[in-house]
Amino acid sequence: QVQLVESGGGLVQAGGSLRLSCAASGSIFSRNTAGWYRQAPGKQRELVATLSVNDYVYYVDSVKGRFTISRDNAKNTVYLHMTSLKPEDTAVYYCRAYGSGSNYWGEGTLVTVSS
Repeated sequence: QVQLVESGGGLVQAGGSLRLSCAASGSIFSRNTAGWYRQAPGKQRELVATLSVNDYVYYVDSVKGRFTISRDNAKNTVYLHMTSLKPEDTAVYYCRAYGSGSNYWGEGTLVTVSS
């Protein structure tokens, strides 16, 4: 059973930075697309960024130029580097690995951005 474990969340002031990590129990990210999602209080979960096995990246418009998704296959880890954080970035951030026949989610890590 593949497990994804997020870390790196916390409380940060507006304008600050955080780096989220998502560690997998196996080499899942070398074979599947990695994605970061977030869910703010009272809102639906939304896609933030994805990184395919061919290194194609996608960002939702609201984070373009501020967030960067990356992958270290040797460490089975995906990262989300977040800069210029805004209060509206406050949410639980979830990691996902998915592909043909695969769909794994982490438990999430809370990011709180104070104004």
